[in-house]
Amino acid sequence: MNKLYTDYIAGQLDVASWQVEHCIALLDEGATVPFISRYRKERTGALDEMQVAEIRHWYLKFNDLEKRKQAILSSIDEQGKLTGELRSAIENEIDAQTVEDLYLPYRPKRRTRASAAREKGLEPLAMMIWDMSCQSPEREAERFVKGDVVSVEDALSGAGDIIAEMVADLQPVRSELRDLYSRWGTVVSKQAKGKTDDQEALKYENYFDFSQRVDKIPSHRLLAILRAFDQGYLSVKIEVSQDHALERISRKVYCGKKRPSEACRRRMDMACEDSYKRLLHPSIENEVLSSAKERADIEAIRVFGENLRELLLAPPVGQKRTLAIDPGFRTGCKVVCLDAQGNLLHNDTIYPHPPVNEKIAAMKKISQMVEAYKIEAIAIGNGTAGRETESFIQKIGLPEGVKVYSVSEDGASVYSASETARAEFPSYDVTVRGAVSIGRRLMDPLAELVKIDPKSIGVGQYQHDVDQALLKSRLDETVESCVNSVGVNLNTASSHLLSYVSGIGQVLAKNITDYRAENGPFSSRNQLKNVKRLGDKVFEQCAGFLRIPGATNLLDNTAVHPERYALVERMASDAGVSLSEFIESSEVRQKVDLKRYVSEDAGMPTLNDIMSEISKRGRDPRGSIKVFEFSPDIRTIEDVKVGMILPGIVTNVTAFGAFVDIGIHENGLVHVSQMADKYVSDPSKVLKVNQQLQARVVSVDLQKKRIGLSLKGFVL
Repeated sequence: MNKLYTDYIAGQLDVASWQVEHCIALLDEGATVPFISRYRKERTGALDEMQVAEIRHWYLKFNDLEKRKQAILSSIDEQGKLTGELRSAIENEIDAQTVEDLYLPYRPKRRTRASAAREKGLEPLAMMIWDMSCQSPEREAERFVKGDVVSVEDALSGAGDIIAEMVADLQPVRSELRDLYSRWGTVVSKQAKGKTDDQEALKYENYFDFSQRVDKIPSHRLLAILRAFDQGYLSVKIEVSQDHALERISRKVYCGKKRPSEACRRRMDMACEDSYKRLLHPSIENEVLSSAKERADIEAIRVFGENLRELLLAPPVGQKRTLAIDPGFRTGCKVVCLDAQGNLLHNDTIYPHPPVNEKIAAMKKISQMVEAYKIEAIAIGNGTAGRETESFIQKIGLPEGVKVYSVSEDGASVYSASETARAEFPSYDVTVRGAVSIGRRLMDPLAELVKIDPKSIGVGQYQHDVDQALLKSRLDETVESCVNSVGVNLNTASSHLLSYVSGIGQVLAKNITDYRAENGPFSSRNQLKNVKRLGDKVFEQCAGFLRIPGATNLLDNTAVHPERYALVERMASDAGVSLSEFIESSEVRQKVDLKRYVSEDAGMPTLNDIMSEISKRGRDPRGSIKVFEFSPDIRTIEDVKVGMILPGIVTNVTAFGAFVDIGIHENGLVHVSQMADKYVSDPSKVLKVNQQLQARVVSVDLQKKRIGLSLKGFVL
């Protein structure tokens, strides 16, 4: 990649250029972000995963820019207008918008007022005024009154159109106005005409007469305004001072020109004003609004990604025999029993709630299932009838040690109707599949949630309004990061989960599960090389992220990469113990002088990682799950009173606050202003999805079904 780009990326990330260059070289070799950050620290100077991902984003962006530059240079060259100065300006520019500005005068245009004036032969007149080489434009215009030009004013008007387009095509002018609009422009929204009686429009009443500087407006606010604009409820524009805009245009247009005559200056000023009103303002307004939208998208996607990460990395209950319930009133509660690997053993339906009220029969069924399938944990969906079902289950005399957990249902219905669910359970309906998903979420949230489109999980903000390609890319990266940071059990992982492992993808994931079905469980990582189409390069990328509990080589159940097995074996040999003794004895490992094993491709970062991974062999990095209990006195919003202190679980973090489940249908909102006793600029730095907390009720609006919460005075 051009050093111009690598130096820029290095400056943006505050790292050395060689680190960026080496990282890009690895990406060109086909290495993934998780692999580079975990296993190539010596090559990159120990860049972390976030830095590697950011380099990859810039790398792809600059690749696209370079392709665009070549297309532009070719287009200008074909016109015979490519000078050395212009080529250099384009080749050495890193801002895509500036590149487009440089191309604008040469870009083929549809028929315009300026092109029509040129066809009438008025360009020489326009150039005389532009160059300030005439004293009286009116007198010069008399020579052009012929054919389609019927008068002096007609000639001057056409010349003005040409000048207006020339002004609008000037890169310095556009750059100057872009700066003015970006720094001082104001987003102004008004209620759209003809929508005053539309009840749906009332959702946006806060923006019926709204204004805020474009560089200050929060992402969620801008996205809300633009959504309302798209739906026809608001008119939106960016306002700046016209006098300031014309002053900046004049500064650039007259720079370096000789002093014009008063008549010539008047014509130029008229053309500049026309250029601003007719061409520049609409164009720059759209550009700046699009740029603000892009920034808002990035911020919303960042928050979404952080929420998703917290949800995916929620502590699992682990491989426990689980009874899962998808609650319901009229249609009953669908119950499934799963073995420790999440396989469906039994399903049934109970009716403990109105209108059926078969409580005794339901209790007997649950007790029988708990005993018959030796249930160790119970998962209850937190949707409709969730609290009532949890209360009902708690009244049953469960065996000691059996714990009851409330599990988020977000996206469960999406999964149950998906192709993935149909392939897993072709003989069962959506209600059974949904209950299975709830149970598996408790056992391993990551393994189950990767089967669902992240947009359906319920932790985003304006996810349908942001750039969908960017959203998918970032969320896929988040899922990939989470899967690889935890590691995957090669013998139990679904094809869907395996597809997110570094280097594998959907095709190879299916090949792995097919091989497993035909040949039985993997006993070593090396067996992966027998999988169809899984070559040495893919093995290098994926092996370190796959785990085999019970493997003959204990390192196969760690994040130590197979390429370092020989190094660990040498350490064990030098210590005078077997490999298994070396792995299992912390005392032996503590005596190792790692400096003895430093080499060009295995420095201290890698050596420290190896020792760390061996010490936590087989341990899940996600921690232990905690049972959570809502207030037993709160069942509906009518039970919630100002001043109450209630336990809750954070379900979504946004730019303006966090939503908290307090055990009823309506979530409470902790506005950003109520998050702490000090100013909070970024809610995601204070609260995380799935975080358990205590909050004080500060407002209850029964009509709008809104509950306001405060964390002021609480220690988080």
